[in-house]
Amino acid sequence: MREEPDVRIIHLFIGDEKTHSYANVDEKSHDWRAGFNPLNRSLKYLGFIVNPIAGMGGVVGLKGTDGRETLEKALLAGAQPVAPVRAELFLRELEPVKAEIRLVTGAGNMGEVEAEKVGWTPEVIGKASEETTPQDTKETAAKMKELGIDLLVFCGGDGTTRDVLDVVGTSVPVLGVPTGVKMHSAVFAVDTRAAASMVRRFLSDSLPLREAEVMDVDEEAFRRGRVSAKLYGYVVTPYEPVLIQGSKVASIMTDEELRNQAALAIYFIEEMKPEIVYVVGPGTTTRTIGDLLEEKKTLLGVDLFFNKKIIAKDVTETRILEAIQGKASKIVVTPIGGQGFIFGRGNQQISSKVIRLVGRENIVVIATKHKLRGLKGLRVDTGDPELDDELRGHLKVVTDYREEHVVRVR
Repeated sequence: MREEPDVRIIHLFIGDEKTHSYANVDEKSHDWRAGFNPLNRSLKYLGFIVNPIAGMGGVVGLKGTDGRETLEKALLAGAQPVAPVRAELFLRELEPVKAEIRLVTGAGNMGEVEAEKVGWTPEVIGKASEETTPQDTKETAAKMKELGIDLLVFCGGDGTTRDVLDVVGTSVPVLGVPTGVKMHSAVFAVDTRAAASMVRRFLSDSLPLREAEVMDVDEEAFRRGRVSAKLYGYVVTPYEPVLIQGSKVASIMTDEELRNQAALAIYFIEEMKPEIVYVVGPGTTTRTIGDLLEEKKTLLGVDLFFNKKIIAKDVTETRILEAIQGKASKIVVTPIGGQGFIFGRGNQQISSKVIRLVGRENIVVIATKHKLRGLKGLRVDTGDPELDDELRGHLKVVTDYREEHVVRVR
């Protein structure tokens, strides 16, 4: 397996009069007027769209936030906004180059609020609304495309990526700040700070572009434990292999892989201690632990084990915190194939609060040899930059019966 999909580097002339129409800005009225000469433009135009509900289903175990009904369930379960917090962090990271950027945002909580909160004075597209829809994202992206922005950055997940794809295709470079629950597409930076670093480098003309896959899964099937992923198309995105994630690679189900999963699961079970709460993340490798214990573990959820029995399935962050409070506990995770993430992609229930309470020394990573060979290291994106830094370094990864490898967390 490989960490990145096949890459085609594309050198586009962003700002070419023949391929883009540009506009001029009246700073007092915020009206856009046709006729701006891009060759005389001294500032880079950065489009910025925030999907305010992206990622809210993660910590409450909903595997996404598509659809009004799912959002209402997330809110009732106590979900808190994720995208606005990461949007603010992203913009703060751009502070050193702020004077070189003209920021164009969606109205209200689609970017304007976050920008003004951290001291930017953006040009605003559209009208603010308490509730936003995919159509709002599409209309905002369409206007940015028309205005000839240099780069469109969005805070969201795979659903938001599809909305952007529908409008801009490959005509405008795009980059995702990862704020969703499911992020299979190859358009996302590995974390918020990486996204800001890529923007700074791209706008200074030091990064090329590549075609990147836009993937998404059927959320309803996903919640029922079935992964149904589909390729929807391609966008162009800045390319920096260390800072941008690849597409998710599905686990292979060969006889060798199944034997490897069983062997490392047997080893893990032998090492399980009594009176310890095990917070076991999603994946086929971790599910094998349940299978061998004759316990029905969920494939795509986080389950709690105690004395080799499942005591709670498909748990939320709140349920995990309740279970581990004052008790010895361990976290068991397997990296995402092709990406290497052990936290922050599809297991947001194991939040920064949970990780801090359990402790780095009590994190157990398991992965088959085939999966590990396809990775250049492990990654974390907890949403807490300080915790991410604390988790970096090296971790042991169980790869077979009584076999471990030390792998770097990048």
